[in-house]
Amino acid sequence: MNEKVLKTLEYNKIIARLAEHASSEDAKKRCLTLTPGTDINEINLLQLQTKDALNRLFKGGRISFSGVHDIRDSLKRLEIGASLSITELLRVCSLLEAAKRSKAFSRTSIGHTGPDRPAAADGTDELPVDSLTGFFDQIEPLTPLCDEIRRCILSEDEIADDASSTLRSIRKSMRGMNDKIRAQMNSMINNTTTRSYLQDAVITMRDGRYCLPVKAEAKSQVPGMVHDQSSSGSTLFIEPLAVVNLNNEYKALLIKEKEEIEVILANLSNLTAGYSMQLHTDYNVLTELDFIFAKAAFAQTYNGVAPTFNTDGRINIKKGRHPLLDAKKVVPIDVRLGEDFTLLIITGPNTGGKTVSLKTVGLLTLMGQAGLHIPASERSELGIFEEVFADIGDEQSIEQSLSTFSSHMTNITRILSQVNDRSLVLFDELCAGTDPTEGAALAISILSKLKLYGARVMATTHYSELKVFALQTSGVENACCEFDVESLSPTYRLLIGIPGKSNAFAISTKLGLGEDIIEDAKGRISENDMNFEDLLADLEKSRITIEKEQLEINQYKEEIQKLKEQLEQKQERLDASRDKILREANEQAYNIIREAKDLADETIRNFNKYGTAHAPVSEMEKERTKLRDKMNNAQKKMSDQKKNAAPNHKIPKKLRIGDRVKVISMNLNGTVHSLPNAKGDLYVQMGILRSLVNINDLILLEEETSPTSKKYGRTGAGKIKMSKSASVSTEINLIGKTTDEAIALLDKYLDDAYLAHIPSVRIVHGKGTGALRNAVQAHLKRLKYVKSFHLGEYGEGDAGVTIAEFKD
Repeated sequence: MNEKVLKTLEYNKIIARLAEHASSEDAKKRCLTLTPGTDINEINLLQLQTKDALNRLFKGGRISFSGVHDIRDSLKRLEIGASLSITELLRVCSLLEAAKRSKAFSRTSIGHTGPDRPAAADGTDELPVDSLTGFFDQIEPLTPLCDEIRRCILSEDEIADDASSTLRSIRKSMRGMNDKIRAQMNSMINNTTTRSYLQDAVITMRDGRYCLPVKAEAKSQVPGMVHDQSSSGSTLFIEPLAVVNLNNEYKALLIKEKEEIEVILANLSNLTAGYSMQLHTDYNVLTELDFIFAKAAFAQTYNGVAPTFNTDGRINIKKGRHPLLDAKKVVPIDVRLGEDFTLLIITGPNTGGKTVSLKTVGLLTLMGQAGLHIPASERSELGIFEEVFADIGDEQSIEQSLSTFSSHMTNITRILSQVNDRSLVLFDELCAGTDPTEGAALAISILSKLKLYGARVMATTHYSELKVFALQTSGVENACCEFDVESLSPTYRLLIGIPGKSNAFAISTKLGLGEDIIEDAKGRISENDMNFEDLLADLEKSRITIEKEQLEINQYKEEIQKLKEQLEQKQERLDASRDKILREANEQAYNIIREAKDLADETIRNFNKYGTAHAPVSEMEKERTKLRDKMNNAQKKMSDQKKNAAPNHKIPKKLRIGDRVKVISMNLNGTVHSLPNAKGDLYVQMGILRSLVNINDLILLEEETSPTSKKYGRTGAGKIKMSKSASVSTEINLIGKTTDEAIALLDKYLDDAYLAHIPSVRIVHGKGTGALRNAVQAHLKRLKYVKSFHLGEYGEGDAGVTIAEFKD
C-alpha cells in the first residue's frame, strides 16, 4: 500500500492510537509499523484473532502485559557464559510473572465446553477454544525459576540475606563489626575532651570507612587517617586509629559480600540459562498476544466489529462511522459500491459531509485489511484491494511551482498509471480549480477511463454534468449528502441513487443576500440548467415525502404487529381458561352424579330392606331426615360459594409491590410481594408467612408515614460509612515508627479502611532490617477480614511495601 494514501486518509493517526493500548516496546513497534495486507486468508486470520481477543476481554476482563521486557540480549549473554546483573534477572522474573498472569487470564476467559466449544472425541477438552488457544498453550511461567530469583533478589539494589548461607554469615559478621566500630566511636564522641575537637557529634562514612568530623585546627589532637575534608576546609574527616583495624576488617567483609553476591548472581544466571529456549518462546508469545489484545482493546473504544471480506471489490458498509470523529456526534453512513455500480458520484453543498464520507470508506478499508475491526454494524462487507488511491484536499506546492489544479492533475496522472481492477480510487472535487466546462469534461473522461479499467471509484463534485453522466451511464450511480435548507444545516446522511443539489440560491437567500441579486443570478442560468435543478428539487421533495410515508407505514406495521401479538396472547389465555373451567365443571358434575348415584343406591337398599322386614315408620323417617340434611348442606355450600364470589368490599385496582394490605380470610396485615397474575392471584408477605391469595380477598391499607422516620431515616451506619469512605486513604506510611507504634496505627487504619469498603490498601514499612515488615505481616495474618497480602511487585515498592486485600 502506498505511503501517500496512508497519510492522506490519516491511517497513521489510527495506528498511533492503537499503540497506546500496547504495553511492551516490541508490541508498540508492531502497532506503529502495522500496514494493510492483501492476502484474504491472512486478513481473515488477523480479524479472527482480534475478534477472539475481544471475546476474551468481555469474558475475563482486562489483561495486563506490563513487565514484558526485551530479554533477548540477556539471553545472548547467557549463551556465551556471562552472568546477568540484578536488573537483568529482575527483568526475567518480571517476564515470568506476566506469563503467569496471562496463563491465569486464559483459564478465566475461555468459557466452558458447549455448542461453541466442542469436546474432543474422547470427551476431553483438547480441541482449541479459539485462534488464541495455541498462543496461551505455549506460555510456561517457569514458577521455580521465578520464585528462586524473587527469593534471592529483593530489589535492584538489595540481595536477600537468605540468598545463601555464606552471605547470611558474612552479613551477620558485618553487623557485629559495625556494632563494635560504632560502640568504639560513640565512646570517643561521649568523651568530653574529644567532643571539643569535633565539628559535630556524629559518625560519618567516607570511602566505606567510619570517620569523625574534626575541626581543622584540632587535627593533631585526634590521631588517625584523614579521608576527606569539607569544601570550606574547616572540617577534616578523620578515621581514628582506634578503629582502623576494625574498619579494615569491615572493609574485608564488604569485599567478601561483593564476591558472594557475584557467586549468587552467577548461580541464578546458570539456572536461567537452562530455561533459555522457553524464555525466548515466552517473550515472543507474550509480545504477540500484547499486540493482538491491543487491537481488541482499541476496537472496544469505538465498538468495532469484524467485517466480512471478498475479492470481488464489493463494499457494503452499514452504519459506518469515522473512527477519529466523536462517536456521540458523528452520523453513521451506509455505502454500497462494486455490485450494481462501480462508480459513485457524490454531490451536494459544501460542509455536507462529502469528504468525510470518502475518508470513512477509504480508512475503514485500510483498517479492515490491517486486521483491525471497523466502526460499523454487523455484516458490513469490504473488498480486498491491492491499492487504495486518494486525491483529497488542497495539494498546492509552492516548492514545485504547482497550482492547486496542477498538483491534483499530477496526482491523478500517477493514479492512472498504476490503477487496475483491484484498486479503490477516491477523488475529492475531481478536476476543480479550472474552467468549469473544461473541468467537467475532463472529469467525465477520467471517470470513463477508470470505469474501463474496472476500478472502484468514489468521487465528489459540484459539476452538474457529472450528475447527468451518472444518470445516463450504466455502472455509475449518483449519491448526495442530505442538506436541510430550512435550518441551513447538513444532516450528514449519505443517500445513494439521488443526485444532490448545490442549494446555493436557497442558502444565499437565508443568509440575507438581496432578492434582486438572486433573481439576476437565476436569469443568467440557462433554461436547461434551471429545469435540471428544478427536477432535482422535485426528486428531493418526492424522496422526503416517500421516506415520511414509509416511516409512518413502518410504525403502523409495528403497532399492528403488537396488537396482533396481544390479541393472540389474550385468545390463548381465554382458551386456556375456558378449557380449565370446562374441565373443572365436568369433574364437579361427575362427582355430583356419582354422589347422587351412591346416595340413591343406598336409599333404595334401605327402603328395600325396610320394606321386606316391615320396619317401623320411625326408622324410615330417620333415613328421610338424613337424606334431607345432606341436600341442605349441599345447598348451603353453593350459597357460600356465591357469597364468596361477590365480595362486598372495595377490591384494590392498581396494586404495587410493597403496598400494605389486609387479607380478609386470615385477618392478617401484610405486604404485596408480587403483582397479580391473570387470575388475580398474588403473593403477600405476612411476617414470616408468605402466602398465595386472590385479589378479591384483599383490602388496601392507607400508608403510614412518620415525620420522625423521614427526619432521621438517613443517619447512623450509612453516614459513618460514607464519611469513612471520603476520608480514609488507600495507603499508610509506617517508616520511622517503632514496631509497637506501627502496629497500633496499622490496626486502627485497617479497621477504618475495611469499614469504608476499600478493596485493598498499601502499607509502606520500608526495607531496613525487615523487623517492621515481619511485624506488619504477622499482624495481617491475625485479622479475619484480611483476605490476602503480598509484597509489592517490581516497580511498586518491592519489599518495602505490603499490599493487603480485604474480604468482600
